[in-house]
Amino acid sequence: MVDIKMAFLHYIPVSELLLTVRSIDLMKTKTGLNRLEHHTDRYYGDDLIIRRGNTFMMWLDLSRPYYPNTDRLHLELKTGSLPTVAKGTHVIIPLVEELEDDRWEAKIVKRDGNRIKLSVNSQPTAMIGRYQLTVATHSPKGKATSTHDPGNDIRMLFNPWCEDDTVYMDDEDEKNEYVLNDVGRLYYGTENQIGARTWNYGQFDEGILDACLYVLEKSVTPPSGWGDPVNVVRVISAMINSPDDCGVVEGNWSGKYVGGTSPTAWSGSVDILKKYQKDGGIPVRYGQCWVFSGVTTTVLRCLGIPSRSVSNFNSAHDTDVSLTTDVYFNENLESIDHLNTDSIWNFHVWNDCWMARPDLPPGHGGWQAVDSTPQETSQGTFRCGPASITAIRNGQVFLKHDSPFIFAEVNSDKIYWQRNLDGTFTQIHSEKNAVGHCISTKAVGSDERNDITHLYKHPEGTEEERIAVETASRYGSKPDTYSSPIAEDISIEVTMDGEGPRMGGDAELNIVMRNASSLPRTINLHSQVAVMYYTGVLKATVKKDEMPVELLANEGEPMNILYYTSVTFSLSVSLISSLSDVASRSSVTLTEHFVPTLPGSRKLVASLDCKQLTQVHGVANIDVKEK
Repeated sequence: MVDIKMAFLHYIPVSELLLTVRSIDLMKTKTGLNRLEHHTDRYYGDDLIIRRGNTFMMWLDLSRPYYPNTDRLHLELKTGSLPTVAKGTHVIIPLVEELEDDRWEAKIVKRDGNRIKLSVNSQPTAMIGRYQLTVATHSPKGKATSTHDPGNDIRMLFNPWCEDDTVYMDDEDEKNEYVLNDVGRLYYGTENQIGARTWNYGQFDEGILDACLYVLEKSVTPPSGWGDPVNVVRVISAMINSPDDCGVVEGNWSGKYVGGTSPTAWSGSVDILKKYQKDGGIPVRYGQCWVFSGVTTTVLRCLGIPSRSVSNFNSAHDTDVSLTTDVYFNENLESIDHLNTDSIWNFHVWNDCWMARPDLPPGHGGWQAVDSTPQETSQGTFRCGPASITAIRNGQVFLKHDSPFIFAEVNSDKIYWQRNLDGTFTQIHSEKNAVGHCISTKAVGSDERNDITHLYKHPEGTEEERIAVETASRYGSKPDTYSSPIAEDISIEVTMDGEGPRMGGDAELNIVMRNASSLPRTINLHSQVAVMYYTGVLKATVKKDEMPVELLANEGEPMNILYYTSVTFSLSVSLISSLSDVASRSSVTLTEHFVPTLPGSRKLVASLDCKQLTQVHGVANIDVKEK
């Protein structure tokens, strides 16, 4: 007898199986379509780096085919420590039939068995930063959510190529310069001796994007505000300096740099930002204005905000919001040092950044000034800007942010005050062209210097410029400065032939006094020569003179004053590779090995750190070919 056993199998339709995500392919390689179309192919590594307002592609490998009649699927992006849908830090991206602009959406554009390809659209106002990606599925058998994989984190940037992004810039050459160029020029010295140094911004170097995002995260500002470039720039301005928030760079103007690096030794931002992140947010020592500016340019360009470093020569530092640069004398025309806190720097370096300003009246978008050097506080924090350059040019200092301070830097008058016997002060002289000269930035597409003074101020002495100055002063702490004109029938002009004084040489000053009145004048000429830091801070007085001068009616009296200087020094240079000092009339050769990470025309930058000989640096153009 034969027993026949029959087995019955229970058939379950595939569509009734639980739908889960097996893997996610973000198509994130540097040479992939996503990175190329989002202009992020220069960033180091193979993370998905995208710009808001654009679409990107991704593949989902599912446990079974996706059936739109019974299945549901959406993407979730989370950023910050407390992601919230209402604040835009928890983004739910639904599947739709057709994509529309200005919203988060995803559309299936291709099917391949269990795999589906999605085209994902992002908002042009989305928060920038690092997003965690998960995929949620819903099928007849229940719900499932994919496990978060840090390798699939998405880094979102501002998008100057998107017309709906407030940082949109329409000129391609300018985008190439102010977003994609990772090497620039910083200007220093005096208006008659403008020096230039090459600075490696390095925004695409290994680890720099994460370091820039780390700076944002270290600010402890809510990510819900990181969709507004005005707010982000204000945060970065505060975080690049260290005084009140343990920011990136510690300033030092003492000339003593033990325990850190001399500000003149830095040649780029990369080492600074990497060290800041590696050390857990301990400020990097040391920096001065060009270092603060260079690092700011790196961070802003890295995050997608068009930016440039800007140098202002004869740059005023207004300490009392008077919008004038004030000099005080006693009854005997002797300086009152404790009142003379305003100063004029030989040069000062800050930044311009490009964006629309929907928070200001129409016409104030475009270039905005931002200054990360810690000079004065703004709302209790050392930061400055962004301030509309158009507002600064027209004296509209009532428009935010910090436009009074920047206006004073470029267009304040230098006012001389003498103390009266009753303790009050009288205005005795003013210089209307003392500050804001040769405002400079690197030209687009070349290493030439571009003078942009006309963007910050009307031509000196014109009616428009005077109106701007007097308009601005009404909003300062001395609104009556221009209410009553002072007699200026005696004028004085001090000039110097050639390019100015040089170390070891004599300085010959030409002083011309003119009496424009119809009466003779007897005046006392007070002159003082002092040694100052480039920041305008007094170091020591070299010589003081007083002499009587008789001027006839309608007469000009020229005179020359010669000041002798004799400066000698010895040179001792210590190299970072621990070589011995450089002996007299000898040379030292240093060999360094490095591997370029980006092809094309590049620049090799070197700087010399020497106590006795500062601002020594060089650059060589090199051509890096694809491997």
